[in-house]
Amino acid sequence: MVRRYLRLFGVQLKASTLQALQYRVDFFTEGFTSLCWTFTALAPLFVVYGGRPEVEGWSFGQALLVVGWFTLLQGILEGAINPSLTGVVEHIRKGTLDFVLLKPADAQFLVSTQRFLPWRAFNVLTGLGLFVYAFSLLGHGPSPLGLVTSLVLLCTSTLLLYSLWILTVSAAFFVVRVDNLTYLFSSIFDFARWPSSVFKGVARGALTLVFTYVIPLALMTTFPAEAMLGRLPMTSLVGAVVGSLVFSWVARRVWIRSIGHYTSASS
Repeated sequence: MVRRYLRLFGVQLKASTLQALQYRVDFFTEGFTSLCWTFTALAPLFVVYGGRPEVEGWSFGQALLVVGWFTLLQGILEGAINPSLTGVVEHIRKGTLDFVLLKPADAQFLVSTQRFLPWRAFNVLTGLGLFVYAFSLLGHGPSPLGLVTSLVLLCTSTLLLYSLWILTVSAAFFVVRVDNLTYLFSSIFDFARWPSSVFKGVARGALTLVFTYVIPLALMTTFPAEAMLGRLPMTSLVGAVVGSLVFSWVARRVWIRSIGHYTSASS
């Protein structure tokens, strides 16, 4: 079963890559544009740290690690998660989800892997480049344990992002148009470019609690950065793993129940 789905995933990825390479100029233009947006997004960081050695316990180099994680996850979100799941909304609206539900494979897997944008890999490479630059500023590299821990958190962060998108897309079975909801989620995700402790002065720390437990942005970028710096408590690591598994379980249950409200084009 696992080999079958891995082979199916490979076929879907190959089809998306070949489709993107049909227009090579567009492929490299989109990649260059992604790089420009990434470096433009660094401007607020330079403004905030202008003349300040650190903000809420984070130096410029340490905060750059958070931005690196944000950039890396943004590449995964916009290259692997968003394109496929945005297409689900169109399927539901037009009543063409029947073609997916009738195929002999799990519907959630099929709709989650139907389209990829390979040029967003530039964001992933840029995130890795930011890690190298940040550690050159800090004067030391991550510990082997920190690297292993951050790789575990990369898996949990990707699972959290995917689960949040499944929950968002599931709303389309009830309200059809969820464009504003997806835009709202993208805007909220922008807060993940900052260390979560930066928000502890807002509304008596309520925003930090929201970004840690309700919309777990801190688990996606701040925790991995702290793991790289070797200062993430083991309890936080366990909480991130358990939290991501709970989120994915809830998202799966919501998706299954939402399909029951689907009205096809032939109904």
